[in-house]
Amino acid sequence: MARRFPGLGSVSALALIALASAGSTAPARAETITVGIGTQDTTTNTATVGVVIRQLKLLEKYLPKTGKYADKTIQLDWQNFTSGPPVTNGMMAGKLQFGAMGDYPLVVNGATFKNNPESQSQLVAVAAYNLFGSGNGIVVHKESKYFSFEDLKGKVVSVPFGSAAHGMVLKALQDKGYPATYFRLVSQSPEVGSTNLQEKKIDAHADFVPFAELLPFRGFARKVFDGVETKLPTWHGVVVRTDFAKQYPEIVEAYIKAILDADAWVKENPKRAAEQISAWTGTDKEVVYIFLGPGGIMTIDPTIKQPLIDAAREDVKVLQKLDRIKEFDVGPWVNDEYLRKVFAERGLDYERQRGTTTNYEVSGEDSFCKKPIADPRRAGEIWVKGGDIKPYSSAACTLGALNEMKAKGQAADVAYVFDTARGIKLFAREAFYVVDGKGGIAPFLLKQDAEAAAKDGGKVMPYDEALKAAVTGG
Repeated sequence: MARRFPGLGSVSALALIALASAGSTAPARAETITVGIGTQDTTTNTATVGVVIRQLKLLEKYLPKTGKYADKTIQLDWQNFTSGPPVTNGMMAGKLQFGAMGDYPLVVNGATFKNNPESQSQLVAVAAYNLFGSGNGIVVHKESKYFSFEDLKGKVVSVPFGSAAHGMVLKALQDKGYPATYFRLVSQSPEVGSTNLQEKKIDAHADFVPFAELLPFRGFARKVFDGVETKLPTWHGVVVRTDFAKQYPEIVEAYIKAILDADAWVKENPKRAAEQISAWTGTDKEVVYIFLGPGGIMTIDPTIKQPLIDAAREDVKVLQKLDRIKEFDVGPWVNDEYLRKVFAERGLDYERQRGTTTNYEVSGEDSFCKKPIADPRRAGEIWVKGGDIKPYSSAACTLGALNEMKAKGQAADVAYVFDTARGIKLFAREAFYVVDGKGGIAPFLLKQDAEAAAKDGGKVMPYDEALKAAVTGG
């Protein structure tokens, strides 16, 4: 039956309903996809998978906008943590889809998700690594009477529980055949442990990147144990919830693209990168540079290399001995398909990069000894105060240049040399030196390595004495 309205004539009931519906319908809201990303800003190893991407907005460049994403809004929720375990908690709770953390926390992450009915986790990229294990370490107060791992028996040693450094301590105890009660081990975050060490409230603090270098650099700590002594690679990587990755693979690929861009940004101008990361995180630029600069302690490379997978399997054994995890198969947890796809799209050879462990290196001309850098892992660098970072061809030339700068009234922020035994980058003032009396000066990370080398001729010297011995360079 039709009704008549003034000015409208005869309108059917169905037409009226249609008009009413059309007039009252609000525009449909676009669906929002929230992407939670758990990072560790102060953990320098994770800079290229976290703070650099966030601050430079690299991920936004690659987020998908077409196809099934045409009517969706992608919202990035960056969450910063001081260690890995809280990241895993956030991922398990569904508040985080991606997580960046160190080797032992990564393994625990995979094992924790193993029995989760909603989702698993998968390792999709590496942030940075050191094949020798350097990066983690144990430090004491610089005025401490303790000089070795064994000196700490029965002492109070703090470490962030569940961290890569905690794993290093547990493995070192197992390697040495010491019981878990060898130390009075307590859990403290990097910030709390650092403060307590400075105030001499604890005997030692074990920590991950960058704290084992940062605290000595700031002048109140001394390293007594380095992760290289565990003979197991240390590394950080990125995990993702598999339910999210299966639903939104394009977002995972976008993250991988952002990681590659972040890596390139650091290597393009490492001095600028160190300064920027320092400004973003509060970590001294000189410390950022020793990890991520040319020939740095950490090699920046997203590919998932076999030595790192093997190291993860060793981590599982360490944790199983302590009944921290049950059975966990590392193999199915590793998934580099997103990396492979992005590499192929960019015309890059994934297998070639995965198979190499080369880093970008110190290069250029030595302005003191007047020769080019022939062997980057025998070279050195000086960060001139308020100026450039200058390369030198050897440790002797580096120390000689420091003497020359001092004579001219020029100041240096810091000098770097490389460990003679392993090629690991060191702060020059923290190294032990073997001086042979013929102009040869060889730096070492560990005092025992220097003492062993000195048996073939030479004298072990601390930095100040080696500096005096470096007259002309070599």
